Amino acid sequence: MISRPLRSAGICGAAGFGFIVGWSLGGVLAREVARERPEIVRSVVTLGSPVIGGPKYTRAAGFYRNVLRQDLDAIERSVDERNRVSIQVPLTAIYSKRDKVVQWEACIDRFNDQCEHIEVDASHLSLGFDPKVLQLVSDHLRRHVPA
Repeated sequence: MISRPLRSAGICGAAGFGFIVGWSLGGVLAREVARERPEIVRSVVTLGSPVIGGPKYTRAAGFYRNVLRQDLDAIERSVDERNRVSIQVPLTAIYSKRDKVVQWEACIDRFNDQCEHIEVDASHLSLGFDPKVLQLVSDHLRRHVPA
């Protein structure tokens, strides 16, 4: 069910697997696809993506709490529950201590031992364009291409 939309979006090839690079919330979604369907995902790279707390440790926290009337502690418990199921594909989490949208500590994956963490010097909004970040993404993808 997931593989058809991923193929049509260019994420999966005809063989049914691919690399997913997700930025911010996109990284959260990429991790969930890898968690649920590891057979179609070769690896995941996240850019400034919160692994813990859902929106609790992001600039969107006030919106979720005050406008949407969401219980951030309940969301955090739900995210913690999801994280008990490990991700079975290679993961690289790229984060920045200069990120003003997602607290960098929320980007650290303490649930998956194989996750490679890389700190960069970039703002949240520049993570998808910074040449050094793009080189790191390229390096990750190159390491996980089958021979």
